[in-house]
Amino acid sequence: MRPIQSAARAAAMLVMLATGARAENLTLAVGPAPSSVDPHYSVLTSNVSLATHIYDALINRDPRSKPIPGLALSWTMLDDTTWEFKLRPNVTFHNGQPFTAEDVAFTLERVPQVVNSPGNFAIYARPFIAVTVVDPLTVRLKTAAIYPLAPVDLREVKIISRSIGPNPQTEDFNNGKKAFGTGPYRLLSYRPGDRAELGRNETYWGTKPHWEKVAYRFIPNDGARTASLLSGDVTLIEAVPTTDAARLRTDPRVRIEETSSSRLVYLWLDRSRSGPTPYVFGPNGETLDKNPLNDLRVRQALSLAVNRDAIVERVMENAATPSAQFLPPGSFSYVPGLNPPPYDPRRAKELLTEAGFPNGLRVTLHGPNDRYVNDAKIIQAVGQMWQRIGVQTAVEPLPLANMNTRMVRTELSTFLMGWGTSSGEASNPLRALVATYNTEKGRGSSNRGRYSNPETDALIEQAMITGDDATREKLLQQATRIAIEDVAFIPLHIQKNVWGMSPKVTYTARQDEETHAMGIRPAR
Repeated sequence: MRPIQSAARAAAMLVMLATGARAENLTLAVGPAPSSVDPHYSVLTSNVSLATHIYDALINRDPRSKPIPGLALSWTMLDDTTWEFKLRPNVTFHNGQPFTAEDVAFTLERVPQVVNSPGNFAIYARPFIAVTVVDPLTVRLKTAAIYPLAPVDLREVKIISRSIGPNPQTEDFNNGKKAFGTGPYRLLSYRPGDRAELGRNETYWGTKPHWEKVAYRFIPNDGARTASLLSGDVTLIEAVPTTDAARLRTDPRVRIEETSSSRLVYLWLDRSRSGPTPYVFGPNGETLDKNPLNDLRVRQALSLAVNRDAIVERVMENAATPSAQFLPPGSFSYVPGLNPPPYDPRRAKELLTEAGFPNGLRVTLHGPNDRYVNDAKIIQAVGQMWQRIGVQTAVEPLPLANMNTRMVRTELSTFLMGWGTSSGEASNPLRALVATYNTEKGRGSSNRGRYSNPETDALIEQAMITGDDATREKLLQQATRIAIEDVAFIPLHIQKNVWGMSPKVTYTARQDEETHAMGIRPAR
């Protein structure tokens, strides 16, 4: 009898463990808070990361940003201007409605129409001039000319259900009324600035996540995020502070996972005005009759005055790499030989003198204090470096939400931002950051400095209709070189992505910087 009882107990224990696994919950902490649950509201990584739990794209991406099938099982270029997508069968939205080609058409129509978007997804939808629903599981997208980047673009567009009705408002996503995706988690609640509560989608078409419920907390303060991990309040945090990373690597309570990112941190310079720009004055605070940031020599001086190596070593504590372009070496469209300019304050002073400012300038440098790794410290360091060439610099860090509002209104003059190139090639940042701002074309949607150069525009447009990869790469490299040499903005460095977690779980570090609850697994 004893062996039978022991077997029964063992079987009961297995059932209890299995039941416990199904009911296991997770609390994680991300840094910057997303600004919305609307998957088409803003291209911010914090928004996209949360949205990926709730919604799917036709094409998803793996931790190295490589394309993998999502809601589309396959995609084929039928001719120069027609892409056909075969869709995944037996997929349902969180409201029970079936996923079909009609939902793809509905989504692509909605994307460019989001009201008050601070950085919309129009650049990913505008190329498609017609959508044909062939049958419930086949959709064809028509472009005006050959468009080889269709699969790359569609990785950024999350599919929503047409059953939610026409003209869905962002607020109805935030309050959960219309936040229905096909993703691995359902939205249970969203509290702006605090957290999102997620529940496992038990009918998910893909691999079912381990965690039944997820508390997806927003903790922008670095110290508070680390403290939450060490106290056990959360199981995993993203963006481990550089000041804590070395210590945590030797702490038995913590596992560290890291990888090089695709995020460039850079400085914007206002090019939207020919007359005075709001936060740049003469050396005695006098209003200038023209915007000095339109002078290439001034832009070059501000760039040469930045000691990128010092920022990487002292501010970032080597959790970054100095860069003069969007992508790290080895990436498609990386420009060999396009290196960061050397730190040269003497030459910077000469350039200011040549530009007519021998006594320097007075500026205010803005930047977020809750978005990028050490963002407030970076602008403090840059401000001190500019002081050494006679540019009296006041530094004003702000919450990202305030920054976004002011950037959309082009109220700032010099300010820090960052861009993550999840597509893995320069076409993405060139179209969004460098191309001339044009809402009809969906170009320059995140061009906060309002840089405009017809030569780069022409190269970008040519690259977008070039099917041969080698030729397209050369066009993207040429456009990148011109923009950098013209100091369209001032590149600083490419971040490393670092996660900290309990040793009881594992997580595969992602190049795109996103934190996915479905990627967190119990350690073996």
